[in-house]
Amino acid sequence: MRELGIGLVGYGFIGKIHTLGYKVLSLYYDPMPVKINLIGVCSGHKETALKAVTQAGYLFATTDYHELLERDDIHIIDCCTPNYLHKDILIDAMRAGKYVYCEKPLAINIEEAKEIVKVAKETKVLNQIAFQYRFIPAIMRAKQLIEEGFLGRVFHFKASYLHSGYTDPNRPMTWRLDKERSGGGALYDLGSHIIDLMYYLLGEYKEVRSFKETFIKERPRIESPKEKFPVLVDDYIILQVKMVNGALGTLEASRVATGSNDDLSFEIYGEKGSMRFHLMEPNWLYIYDATESGEPIGGRRGFKAIECTNKYPAPSSLPGPKFSIGWERFHIASQFNFISCIAEGKQPSPSFEDGLYVQEVMEKANN
Repeated sequence: MRELGIGLVGYGFIGKIHTLGYKVLSLYYDPMPVKINLIGVCSGHKETALKAVTQAGYLFATTDYHELLERDDIHIIDCCTPNYLHKDILIDAMRAGKYVYCEKPLAINIEEAKEIVKVAKETKVLNQIAFQYRFIPAIMRAKQLIEEGFLGRVFHFKASYLHSGYTDPNRPMTWRLDKERSGGGALYDLGSHIIDLMYYLLGEYKEVRSFKETFIKERPRIESPKEKFPVLVDDYIILQVKMVNGALGTLEASRVATGSNDDLSFEIYGEKGSMRFHLMEPNWLYIYDATESGEPIGGRRGFKAIECTNKYPAPSSLPGPKFSIGWERFHIASQFNFISCIAEGKQPSPSFEDGLYVQEVMEKANN
């Protein structure tokens, strides 16, 4: 069996999630098209990289990602770093002939994203961006239904992604609140996902306008807890959009939605039907078929819950189609898509070009 070695850059929260995916892929998908080996891990903190060796089983640790690029037994570079580090890592990896997988957003601005895609085209390296919510069975089913014409002409929609992690004004500054390192706030962190989802389901955007606010304008730093520093990224943003297909919609992203956990949701309304999805109930896609008879006394009309659960197509084998699904499973499915496309020699989707498109929409929303 062909073997692919992983070189991971960044072993924070999302680096651990990606590592988990690589470690369990062969259990979740049987047969696997290739064997995955965890070879090297890079972190800016030596102790973090060393922890990845003892905790996850990587063969070696480094603080210089170039050491990953020099290894012949590393074929994939997985970028899990803060946004401002993406460009150099991805470009260097592609020029070194490595396959590349990257967390969203692709970059901190449109210029960097364009440069990344330019090199991707020049090198023809297979690449994928981690818009993992495309790989929820309920979303996959929604995509199928839309392509089959279930909704007919789409009139309007709304989508949101709400967190509450930054409601505490004493929560210290992190790179996510630093415009130079993140590129943006709730828009980049959460909005990128729903911009991509609506693009995936409904097609391209034609017009974009937005309103945004930074409600907590100053925060302390960990090293200076008594001082306050200005926050230059958005806590909340709402977009009003018109799609190429004529549909109108609103998209909102918030990191100060008190009481929210991981609340991604959407509603889409068309001439023949409608559909709803909520990430906190990920096993179900709710659909309404307006072509069904409403008589007598309502007939069979009404919202129906489709039990999408863990119904991934073969070769998915664990935990089985009847069981409830969890957040990590979407990442695992996204990574399997990337690995299987490499095995087949075809460009994965969503690609860096999709990441660039989302970056273009965010750029319009930021202006």
